[in-house]
Amino acid sequence: MNKSPDKTQLKALIVKKIVQVEDLIKELEDLTRPIAPDVAIGRVSRMDAINNKSVNEAALRQARDKLQGLQHALDNIDNPSFGVCSRCGTEIPLGRILVMPESPKCIRCS
Repeated sequence: MNKSPDKTQLKALIVKKIVQVEDLIKELEDLTRPIAPDVAIGRVSRMDAINNKSVNEAALRQARDKLQGLQHALDNIDNPSFGVCSRCGTEIPLGRILVMPESPKCIRCS
């Protein structure tokens, strides 16, 4: 990694992102609970609730994938291959690592 920040700072950034995603996952899990048929809401409101649940389920899947990627990045931060694109082998720009440490690919290969 060129011009890399201190590994300790990068680890702290990843841990912070992990905590944020874990909080988001908890929130989304609450929003994706089944909608009881006996809840007194109108037909249109029920359809909206079901639609919102579907959107939240998709967001939950994405958040879980991101969490897995962040945990993988944290586990591999000390490997020499960290910060190197898994597809083309070039160094991933520092800006991308800071924004998306979970991404194993450079922008071009993503």
